[in-house]
Amino acid sequence: MCLATVYEETKKAENILCRNITKIEVEGEDIRLTDIMGVETTYKGRIVSAELSGGTVILKKAEVA
Repeated sequence: MCLATVYEETKKAENILCRNITKIEVEGEDIRLTDIMGVETTYKGRIVSAELSGGTVILKKAEVA
């Protein structure tokens, strides 16, 4: 099983949003992250990068208009 750690902006320990993510769903600017225990977290923004072999996903906050 491939689990991911999700970061905001850059891959730094202080920017971790969620760990052990098994599922990512995107609907517009809403990104729903589901962890191994089934807990869902919703984030408003976009996916900047996803390195699946390293289990790293980086998100960027939606810009306020």
